[in-house]
Amino acid sequence: MGIGDRIRALSRAVRMDTSPLRESRDFRVLFTAGTVFYLGGFMSYVAVPFQLYHLTGSNFAVGAVGLVELVPLVVFGLYGGALADHADRRRILIACGAAQLVLTAALAANAFRSRPDVWVIYLVAGLLASAQALQRPSKEALLPRTVGHDQITAANALDSFGMQGGVLIGPAIGGVLIAHVGAQWCFTVNCVALAAATGLFLLLRPYPHAGETEPPSLRGIREGLTYALGRRDLLGTYLVDIAAMLLAMPVVIFPALATAVFHRPELLGLLYSAETVGAVLATATSGWTGRVHHHGRAIVLAAACYGGFIALAGFAGNIWLAMGALALAGAADMVSGVFRGTVWNQTIPDTMRGRLAGIEMLSYSLGPMGGDVRAGFVADAWNVRGSIVSGGLACVGGVAVTAALLRDFWGYDARTDRHAVREREARASAERSLPTLEQ
Repeated sequence: MGIGDRIRALSRAVRMDTSPLRESRDFRVLFTAGTVFYLGGFMSYVAVPFQLYHLTGSNFAVGAVGLVELVPLVVFGLYGGALADHADRRRILIACGAAQLVLTAALAANAFRSRPDVWVIYLVAGLLASAQALQRPSKEALLPRTVGHDQITAANALDSFGMQGGVLIGPAIGGVLIAHVGAQWCFTVNCVALAAATGLFLLLRPYPHAGETEPPSLRGIREGLTYALGRRDLLGTYLVDIAAMLLAMPVVIFPALATAVFHRPELLGLLYSAETVGAVLATATSGWTGRVHHHGRAIVLAAACYGGFIALAGFAGNIWLAMGALALAGAADMVSGVFRGTVWNQTIPDTMRGRLAGIEMLSYSLGPMGGDVRAGFVADAWNVRGSIVSGGLACVGGVAVTAALLRDFWGYDARTDRHAVREREARASAERSLPTLEQ
């Protein structure tokens, strides 16, 4: 085989599988809406901590947003998951999108004041967390129903790619807006994005629940928690993600890192985007992920690499080296995320998918929020570099301990796992019963 043939073979091996976008109309709708949501949302994501740091001068005040959002995420994440297993998931997406639009408009109105109220920022952040927590389980539960079972890994990678595209561009635009016209315009542009994305959800076709469903209840939520905790493969995916985000996530101290450590505040937006650059590159070359079957091992190794690269970012001598280490961390985190999503979507029955999506949302939301509090507290009590380095090293240790304690998770194989086999057979049976699938 010549060099040219080898290059072409390598290109085919890593090229992202776009078949879900080509073949499923509703996946295209979810993909586009999700990208737009994140594009606007991450303008606000940059603007809120900037506003709080500018108004208070405290890293802990910035991290405290996580404390405000904690209870709404737990309560409405679990309730939203149970609601997604009972109500029309499409209507939930639309209603929650409209609520986020109204709340973001309130943030914009507050920011346009000569002296914005800090308490308004915290209040609206908590309400926005509630709306997002109600909405996300429905979106996560719908995604696997819009594609074939064998396309789920590719769909996860594409969904992540669209999300990361919004995450990459949103903070960069947000940084420019903050520098030139003010944080209030970040919220204003986000309102436009929310209106567009919510309108896209109207285009989705109905996805009725299979069989009779029961209204949201504590018993139903308890069933979902029992199911999740009773499966060691699922438990491993949650614990690894929580360990990585809780111990290593440094985003909350980026304003201080750019301003006080590197003295380059104009590069704050790029600092926020660095991990996303790596994540985009990882998803753009994700064709190989469809040939991996030991998903537990892949999740563990990728999460450990994430912590190691975060520690390197703390040691970096200049902001460009820090961005490079953060980009590598983002790539590792994205690989871990693709395989976590594959385990979830290929093994959880649709009757439980909403409730489990709510639990999943808690695993990848509570970790970062707790990580914000940890990072801000350590940065104020010690220093910014110490907070980043210690968090990254702790992440490596925490992930290793999780893998050692959950050997079933480490040995997970999608080809033989009984839950994956059951769902694969159930999907195949359902598809055989439908001569044509409306796309």
